[in-house]
Amino acid sequence: MSALTLRQARGRYLVLSGLRWLPIGLLIPVTTLLLLERGLTLPQVGLVAAAQGLVVLVLELPTGGLADAIGRKPVLILAGLLCLGSLVLLTFAASVGLLLLVFLLQGVFRALDSGPLDSWYVDAMLAADPDADLERGLGGGGTVVGVAIGAGALLSGGLVALGPLGGVSALTVPVLVALGLQVVALVAVITLLPEVRPVRGTAALRDSLRGVPVAIGGAFGLLRRSRVLLALVAVELFWGFGMITFETLLPVRLAEVIGDPDHAAALLGPAGSVAWLASAGGAALAPVVARRIGVAPTAALLRIVQGGTVVGMGLLAGPVGVIAAYLACYLVHGASNPLHMGLLHRQVDGPYRTSVISLNSMVAQPAGALGGVVLTGIAGATSVSTAMLVGAVVLAVAAPLYLPAWRVARRSAEPVPATEATAAAVVPAAEATASAAEAGAVQPVVPAPRSPVDTTSTEVRGVEPANPSRS
Repeated sequence: MSALTLRQARGRYLVLSGLRWLPIGLLIPVTTLLLLERGLTLPQVGLVAAAQGLVVLVLELPTGGLADAIGRKPVLILAGLLCLGSLVLLTFAASVGLLLLVFLLQGVFRALDSGPLDSWYVDAMLAADPDADLERGLGGGGTVVGVAIGAGALLSGGLVALGPLGGVSALTVPVLVALGLQVVALVAVITLLPEVRPVRGTAALRDSLRGVPVAIGGAFGLLRRSRVLLALVAVELFWGFGMITFETLLPVRLAEVIGDPDHAAALLGPAGSVAWLASAGGAALAPVVARRIGVAPTAALLRIVQGGTVVGMGLLAGPVGVIAAYLACYLVHGASNPLHMGLLHRQVDGPYRTSVISLNSMVAQPAGALGGVVLTGIAGATSVSTAMLVGAVVLAVAAPLYLPAWRVARRSAEPVPATEATAAAVVPAAEATASAAEAGAVQPVVPAPRSPVDTTSTEVRGVEPANPSRS
């Protein structure tokens, strides 16, 4: 990676994040309704979407290892090309088989795209400043993502409200615009993301591919050795399942309340825009709250609060109540992301960073696929409101999984006498040296956490600071 200042890395990260999510913002308000318009039933929508999650389940970790092995930029370029292909197909696909292919391609895209940009940015930050504030940087990205998706959703609603464009249905027009914006995003990745690889050519690629299993093994090694990391990844099981309530079921719930799918889609445009702006605000404000009560406790509280907002979406009468709960849900969603990702990034060293983030995303995708099948099935058999209540409970019960990170943060806050700190630093180091000598000086997969008196190490942050400085 070429040397960038902290400001340069941040600027490029924010631009690329915004361009990556702007097309998604156009699609979010219309995708479910578009599939219904193309002739799918609601359970079929859940099954087609589940296919995407299953593809991600299979490919998420290998593609994360691929990004760590061959570089983040090549993987992002490949992801962008696959996204383009899926959007081209979505513009005309009208059968279950073709729409299934769209979601299969989207699954490969999501697997490739999950993690490399954030990992590139975190490594660039730490290269420019080993003490860089990760939550602040990632929170800035969350803010830009929220604004980009909000702008895309607003544009989507406006395009739908204008009606059909020639022979193109109103719900398909945002797909065409998203296709054009995805081309812009791909060009931006090629031109704005610097990544220096010391060796190129066929032999270098072959050696890099051999490193994929090593990267995957390193990620699982971290997971086995860290109860904190294991619990954080487990949060994604519940989060991914519950997200179906506000990503898939909310448009159906709103159409049910209003009584007109086209009117609901047009209303979801501006509502989605405001929701993602609320998400951006949550991403900006969450680190401020976390500074007062801690990152892990804040993240746990937000899981419970988000469950409550989904209950509101399922039970409140009238479009005003449903949309108000929807906006609150996205405020919490945006606040949760930088805290969760910051906790994850502090558990892993650079060489395995994308693999661990991919592992985190890997469990979320099949959980979302399961949620899509189960919750849409419940909605079809009973009601959308009942399915939302089930999803709300699943979101809230993830809160205790942040307790291990909270306990570690509390222990790290306890003052350590200077003599004990010195002993803690010296004795394990001597033992590690002796063990390394006996084992042929093989380095451990997981670097030892920084000792209480080490203020210069840039290796794994194994614990969350008790009073992190976030903004």
